[in-house]
Amino acid sequence: MYVNYAAYRKGQGIGSITIDQISDLLQEPETFVWLALSEPDAAELGKIQEEFGLHDLAMEDTRSAHQRPKIEEYGDTLFLAVHTVALNGDRVEYGETHIFAGRRFLISIRRGQTGSYRRVRDRCESNPLQLAKGTGFALYALLDFVVDQFLVISDHYQRELEQVEADIFENRVDRPLIGRLYELKREVSDLRAAAAPIVEIANVLMRRHRDIVSPDLRDYYRDVHDHVLRVLRSTDTMRETLSDAMQVNLALVTVHQNEVVKRLAGWGAILALPTMVFSMYGMNFKMMPELDWRFGYPTALAVTLLGCLWLYRFLKRVQWL
Repeated sequence: MYVNYAAYRKGQGIGSITIDQISDLLQEPETFVWLALSEPDAAELGKIQEEFGLHDLAMEDTRSAHQRPKIEEYGDTLFLAVHTVALNGDRVEYGETHIFAGRRFLISIRRGQTGSYRRVRDRCESNPLQLAKGTGFALYALLDFVVDQFLVISDHYQRELEQVEADIFENRVDRPLIGRLYELKREVSDLRAAAAPIVEIANVLMRRHRDIVSPDLRDYYRDVHDHVLRVLRSTDTMRETLSDAMQVNLALVTVHQNEVVKRLAGWGAILALPTMVFSMYGMNFKMMPELDWRFGYPTALAVTLLGCLWLYRFLKRVQWL
């Protein structure tokens, strides 16, 4: 379905337009058309291709979706595919946006969970001096919004990592926690894979395509580039921290197991003393003087209890119990 489409002349909106007016507006000087779609069907894509003269191969990529992030040039039109993220409650969802950029038009096609781009349009319309530069500034604002969402998700994962680390050092060593460590590392890797290609896309836009990205807009694209690098540094740090956390977790499991073994060994030593004493009385020897002694039985019990008590205090002191 169509989400929004508008035309701007010298940075100012020129009112409502219809899809059939687009081809005429593209011929007007200092005018560009901004079209936003979400989950369009084949008929809608066909109409868009006809109005803007888009290349068949680029349209084929758009129809099939699930494209790798990239930037391609078809004549005087750029085709960009970027992966997007959105935070839905505590769940991170991925989507995809395809962008067609020409000197006088910008088309964004959203698929999956990308979040609305209404804020991008509002930001541009509130800055008509920059919007007057045409497609280049609108494309920057769109990419900047996508990268900002990566930063939001990166911060979200950082908070989760801090909670996991706290759980580890509270000795909450359990199977769900170990599973969460591996799951979080995979999610951080997915975020990095989605963000990393935008570094190259920003580089290409800064160095080439001056007909779309004018020299005075390069600083804006450099800002996008720097924000992506921040995401990548954050995810790299988190991946290293998660690897360390896994090692610490395994070490804590080993320490915990050793503590259990030590405690079992300590109690085993305490139980061994009465077992040894009382086993002697089960040997049925004829010559055992203490059997005829009046205080033999209570003395054997007392010695056994004192021996067990001494062992308990000794093992407690050396932290085996």
